[in-house]
Amino acid sequence: MEKNELEKLKDIAVKVRKGILNAVYNGKSGHPGGSLSVADILTVLYFKEMNIDPKNPKMQDRDRLVLSKGHCSPALYSVLANRGFFGVEELKTFRNLNSRLQGHPDMKNIPGVDMTTGSLGQGLSVSNGMAIAMKLDNLNSRVYCIMGDGEIEEGQVWEAAMTSSKYKLDNLCVFVDNNNLQIDGTIGDVIGLNNIKEKFVSFGFYALEIDGNDIEQIVEALEKAKTIKDKPTVIIAKTVKGKGISYMENQVGWHGKAPNEEEFNIAIKELTK
Repeated sequence: MEKNELEKLKDIAVKVRKGILNAVYNGKSGHPGGSLSVADILTVLYFKEMNIDPKNPKMQDRDRLVLSKGHCSPALYSVLANRGFFGVEELKTFRNLNSRLQGHPDMKNIPGVDMTTGSLGQGLSVSNGMAIAMKLDNLNSRVYCIMGDGEIEEGQVWEAAMTSSKYKLDNLCVFVDNNNLQIDGTIGDVIGLNNIKEKFVSFGFYALEIDGNDIEQIVEALEKAKTIKDKPTVIIAKTVKGKGISYMENQVGWHGKAPNEEEFNIAIKELTK
């Protein structure tokens, strides 16, 4: 990847993070920690990788994105707004009464949202269905599913993983946002989910581990995923919860609360630098 393109994607990721903060601050609630950790992945997907058209968000042969960790909707909304699906100013209506930008993504009312999500553990099942349908329709499209590491404690995830493998869904690419924190603490403290890569390999996936806040590594992993045939790919993205905001990074308390005015101003100032 050329240096100019890399710098452009980094600049966009900063804008996406500012959008996340604007949404959560103005909504006075939301989930900034996990939204910030996944911002770089979404930036690469929507601004480099995915075949999408903001002017035609329902085009049949588009790539699809399923944000299985739907509580991190501020990240998806911000990337969609910055990509041109709707105005960036609308982010300030997040979770407000009568706003279409509610706490979880809504495919019926928000352009660019491919699946309504929120109940954890279901996104991979839906992604399987999309990927199978694409194969039946002979579409050269791909499905990207983003799950949280806490989310994959759900049993349905592993039932779905068996299905992904059984049907050889090589048009499916899964990201696990491995920031190692969930609402009640670290992944290890809550359930002790170890060896995520080996688990997915045992379920028939091709698996990669990357720094999920390194744009170059994300790009390289996605390029590799497109070369894998007859099996799905999972990218274990090791990230930092609250990435980009010094006082939020690796702090479980920022899983699901909004910054006050002083905290918001500090965060925007840090990102502007």
